[in-house]
Amino acid sequence: MGCCVSTSSRSTCSSKSNGETISPSCFQKRTRRTFSDHIISLHHLPSLPSRIFSNGKSRGACIFTQQGRKGINQDAMIVWEDFMSEDMTFCGVFDGHGPHGHLVARKVRDALPIKLLSFLHSSESKRNGSGKTCFKGNVKPDNGDSDKESSAEDKLNSTWREAFVKAYKAMDKELRSHPNLDCFCSGSTAVTLVKQGSNLFMGYIGDSRAIMGSKDSNDSMVAIQLTVDLKPDLPREAERIKRCKGRVFALQDEPEVPRVWLPFDDAPGLAMARAFGDFCLKEYGVISMPEFSHRQLTDRDQFIVLASDGVWDVLSNAEVVEIVSSAPTRSSASRILVDSAAREWKLKYPTSKMDDCAVVCLFLDGKMDSESDYEDQGFSSATIQSNHSGNPIESDDGQKSEPSLQRNFTVRSSEENEANGPLSADVEDATSSAEDQNWSGLEGVTRVNSLVQLPRFSEERPTS
Repeated sequence: MGCCVSTSSRSTCSSKSNGETISPSCFQKRTRRTFSDHIISLHHLPSLPSRIFSNGKSRGACIFTQQGRKGINQDAMIVWEDFMSEDMTFCGVFDGHGPHGHLVARKVRDALPIKLLSFLHSSESKRNGSGKTCFKGNVKPDNGDSDKESSAEDKLNSTWREAFVKAYKAMDKELRSHPNLDCFCSGSTAVTLVKQGSNLFMGYIGDSRAIMGSKDSNDSMVAIQLTVDLKPDLPREAERIKRCKGRVFALQDEPEVPRVWLPFDDAPGLAMARAFGDFCLKEYGVISMPEFSHRQLTDRDQFIVLASDGVWDVLSNAEVVEIVSSAPTRSSASRILVDSAAREWKLKYPTSKMDDCAVVCLFLDGKMDSESDYEDQGFSSATIQSNHSGNPIESDDGQKSEPSLQRNFTVRSSEENEANGPLSADVEDATSSAEDQNWSGLEGVTRVNSLVQLPRFSEERPTS
């Protein structure tokens, strides 16, 4: 179910797929490269010139992360241009939580794009020789072609939806069986997208968010939220968790933050409804199934911002669009946005520990500043993969630098729990009203840890 990874450029990778697929010409029309060119070892990923994962820029994007005051930076990010073909770009932001959250986020950052490539390649292979063309650009029905265009769009959506769903499922399965990475009470969010021409495909879990800056009819910049913050108080999320015997309620000292709890223990108190890892809650309603969406981009759409909740906790969508659009250079936009979030943390919540922040700014026209302008901002180039966030050397298998619970503050002590008082009652049952369904978790502010405390048991469930 996962992808095969080989160090040989001649290797191939296939995976079963039952959905609709895209013609090979859709992915290879603009390039002579084949999918086998992308089958590489995870250890070789840092050497790819079109892939950046530390503070820097690419041809059409810039990324920046800054450690908060809770310990090691648990955020990860990536921009991968020429993703399967020259007109494809993959972007992602991953926010880890729990004692090994930083390792989970980095593992997902490295492995998830390759899994997505694998399932896309599987779909492509099944259409080999079909002669069908792919859906590109905006649909412009003309006379009797309306049904044909609609069918092509449906097939394209089906192909990408299936690829995202299978990639996320395979990623979570790999984490569960990883021999050196304990994901029982650690996990990560994910907000990922692939831009191909004017098509935008998105898959996401957790509370990291993507928005778009676009011009309205008056040429004024407006913010368009592209994803939903998948928190436990969303009616459909709360209903699923309760069906699975999980509990959803908030602490008395933070009534605005509903959390997911085990049925037999006031732990771990996860502040999101979907995540990679967190296997202590996977039987109780927390899932890794991504939400998927497809959007047609227009000439009015200017840029996309992906960020962890360290940014959204203190800045609104409109404020983020204003900051990015007014940056002196495009290559400085992500750094300026993180700096703005850091200032807001100090001004709005001086007694709170600032959260980690990670930002990806993707400019939809594919243009970036000149190298001289970029160097004036003090960044590294895209081919320099140094770690500017001050983190220890990254380890995929978790064997280096064991994390400290006291350092990243993901767990409250028993004294803190006693001081904070008892837990509040269960939140009211979810309703299916239009108002509840449409609020979509927009502009949510938490300013809290993703986890409250670890369960008082190991992976063996207590007998009833």
